[in-house]
Amino acid sequence: MEDILKSRLVLILILLNIIFLITSIGSCNYSYQMKKSRDNERETRFSSQENLEKLSKEKDNLEENLKKTKDELTQERAVLEAVKKDLVQEQLINQSIKSELEKLNKLKQALEEDLKEALVTGKVQKPK
Repeated sequence: MEDILKSRLVLILILLNIIFLITSIGSCNYSYQMKKSRDNERETRFSSQENLEKLSKEKDNLEENLKKTKDELTQERAVLEAVKKDLVQEQLINQSIKSELEKLNKLKQALEEDLKEALVTGKVQKPK
């Protein structure tokens, strides 16, 4: 009877060991999956952090380029305004010169008319 009890006890212990072994293997598998998930999340975070730093640097560079471009645009506008003022002055000078030229042409024509009249009257007066 003692052998039967011993064999039952051994059988119960074997079954318990098998249950504990299965539970232990399941726990290890779950632990491995959690570690894998944690590693994936860590890798995703590192990747996101690197992308954030990269985009931040790119943003800073673009802002710097924008500032430079705005400064250049301001300078170009100042140059454009100066050129416009010079153009207006040139146009005024041209108009002044044209009006002076017209006056001189009128004066020339008047002098030519006077000269023609003087020549005609001088020729007419000589035969007398």
